[in-house]
Amino acid sequence: MLNPWLHLTALVIYLGSLTSLWLILLPALGIIKSHEERLLLLARSLKLYNPLQIGVLGVLVLSGAFQITELKSVYREFFIKELGMTLGWKLVVSFVLILLSTYQSMGLAHRFVRRYEGGDGFSAEEFRSLSQCLRISTLLILPLALIAVWLGLRLRGG
Repeated sequence: MLNPWLHLTALVIYLGSLTSLWLILLPALGIIKSHEERLLLLARSLKLYNPLQIGVLGVLVLSGAFQITELKSVYREFFIKELGMTLGWKLVVSFVLILLSTYQSMGLAHRFVRRYEGGDGFSAEEFRSLSQCLRISTLLILPLALIAVWLGLRLRGG
């Protein structure tokens, strides 16, 4: 009974953090005039975003796996016949989503925060490139997350 609520809560946090990155943080970076203030805002925001995104993604994966186990026990021998194709697509989408989210959080954001906190400087061009990579990765992750939600609802018969 607790697992579906945990999964739903983690999903809301995950989608909320992605949406906030897309609708609040990235546009705010364009409004701020000072290069140093942009760097500071991005570093502080990503320092919170990184563990949040990866943490709730882990909770989503584990709680989703437990829910699949529950569905297997309900459908028994009809599980693959009834849900196999949907589950297969959900796993493919989830795998790509995990790879992109990990790239965004660890490959882009975490490296930026460590470098910034280490005192390394960032040129305006490096900052523009990082911002563009964050925009593109978020633009790829959001639709995949929505597809994964839709497939998950289909698994539950919703």
